[in-house]
Amino acid sequence: MNEILKAQFFVDNLSDDQKGVITNINQYIGEGLRDNAHSVAIIQGAAGTGKSVVLMELVRQYMTDKRYKTALVVNHPELYKAYQDLGESIPNLNVNSIRRPTALINDAQKNHKKYDVIFVDEAHLLYSKSEPYAHYRGENQLTDLMDLAKVVVVVYDFAQVFQSKMYWDEKLLYKTIGQHPHKLFDMNFQYRMVASDEQVAWMDDLTEQKELKSFPNNSDFEFKMFDTAGELFENIKLRNKEVGMSRVVATSGFPRIDGRHNVEMDTFSLPWDEWDPQRTHWAKREGSITQVGTIYTLQGFDLNYVGMIIGPSFGYDEKTDSMTIIPEKYSHKEIFKKRKDIQFSQAEYQEFIANVLNVLMKRGKYGLYLTAYDDALRQRLMELNKQD
Repeated sequence: MNEILKAQFFVDNLSDDQKGVITNINQYIGEGLRDNAHSVAIIQGAAGTGKSVVLMELVRQYMTDKRYKTALVVNHPELYKAYQDLGESIPNLNVNSIRRPTALINDAQKNHKKYDVIFVDEAHLLYSKSEPYAHYRGENQLTDLMDLAKVVVVVYDFAQVFQSKMYWDEKLLYKTIGQHPHKLFDMNFQYRMVASDEQVAWMDDLTEQKELKSFPNNSDFEFKMFDTAGELFENIKLRNKEVGMSRVVATSGFPRIDGRHNVEMDTFSLPWDEWDPQRTHWAKREGSITQVGTIYTLQGFDLNYVGMIIGPSFGYDEKTDSMTIIPEKYSHKEIFKKRKDIQFSQAEYQEFIANVLNVLMKRGKYGLYLTAYDDALRQRLMELNKQD
């Protein structure tokens, strides 16, 4: 098994919290298999709470047991590759049972297949509307998966919702589940980052446009502000040589310059991440040190250090001393696609954009290096976080 993936998704010594969640979900799955009422187990928690670790322990239990017809689905292409790699290394697990949701739904409906348990990671990426261009012609992928299985185990984080076509909130989730039996398993403990609760709260406050403060210095988590993206990149390259798995990431909004749509700021100019059909996922490929990561390649993955460039769609309000979100400067238009059944407000679009920044900032286990494209925002963050 790939050691990096193993370290992220399988933990030899599960915490008491994780063991407790697994025990409770096992009991719930057992009840659901007996009742055959299309029940739903909801694993909910913020980024870094170990949701995927719990899910993979359940996957290892049920998907290697020939008594059950099971599947694992994820709608994130890079995470799908990672799970295929992991699946090949787990004895008695059929890698063909790891699918993208559209492929599994279409195949099962066409061939009248039914399942005992379907596991869904990053369920907030399931389509909640028809997407014919992606070959999904249903109305809601969770509804379809519930119809196919006695029990569906879904992992949700509503703070990782970024696009209208994959829009989820608690109201829509429970409306979709309807009268089916369901139970929430809440995971509110932080495992990815060595950061303190106060440091995690600082990241949340920043993206919630609250008054800016200096970053708390009360753990081994390393935080540094940089006045230039070029200097930030040099430091990330050093970290990558020392400990590996260190990358630069950014939010959308960088203008095209001379036909190039790179991330360009001061002396820094690198292309965005590129989707690649190879099985090695972006976070692990050494060549990605010369690309800029996004949620499309990094959501669900751990890095050791992340170099975060806050893009042009974030500014600074001197009156409130807070970061502001400027949707019209956000160039990735998938976020703003209209849908017939839900009307989104300007505040909700701002929340989508804030969620992107929040998730990317929390990719690094050991450190966050930060800079901002907007001069006023960068200067204020530099002023508050002067290096000793």
